[in-house]
Amino acid sequence: MNIKKYMICNTVALLILVSTGCAVTRDQETVGSYIDDSVVTTTIKSKFFDDKTVDGTAVSVETLNGTVILSGFVKNVSQKNAAENIAVKVKGVKSIKNEIVVRP
Repeated sequence: MNIKKYMICNTVALLILVSTGCAVTRDQETVGSYIDDSVVTTTIKSKFFDDKTVDGTAVSVETLNGTVILSGFVKNVSQKNAAENIAVKVKGVKSIKNEIVVRP
């Protein structure tokens, strides 16, 4: 009997997690826009790691409705500009807010 209760509780918990995992968050209009923003963020981060000019671990990327926010710390202005240039070329980017701080 205890195993049956355990399985029911786990099933209910799983259903709650799955249903809330599809919820739209951060003032986005649709689940599709949330997925699009996730793809943009992931693409930019992977391009940072491929490029080697930008330290992908030092720069954070967030996307909301196509607006990309870059933040973090870099060693010089050329790295800051390179991060923005990489991001602007990604499909789905509407605008960029470059809040990266140069810290020598």
